[in-house]
Amino acid sequence: MTTATPIGPPTSDVPPAPTPRLRRSDSDRMVGGVCGGLAEYTGIDTALWRVAFVALTVLGGSGVFFYAVLWLLMPAPSVTPSTPLDRGVERLRTAVEDVAQRLHRS
Repeated sequence: MTTATPIGPPTSDVPPAPTPRLRRSDSDRMVGGVCGGLAEYTGIDTALWRVAFVALTVLGGSGVFFYAVLWLLMPAPSVTPSTPLDRGVERLRTAVEDVAQRLHRS
């Protein structure tokens, strides 16, 4: 009588692909890189994200608000922001984070 060896999970030497980080895009950008960053993170085409923001803007104006909020909350695409506007947004984002941490401690 032979005993079968138990089948375990497959082992592989290939590490799993790293999950993408939600960042603004440096290469696929028209204004701030928000739609490009969302496209890289979700795998949904950039054009669809842009159409969604335009539709939200036309239907009630909330697209501009959401885009601006995401621009502030999403980190810059690289370690050093490349444009003066990106540097200003990065300073504003860190200031908001500092205020949030101070309020959380209180």
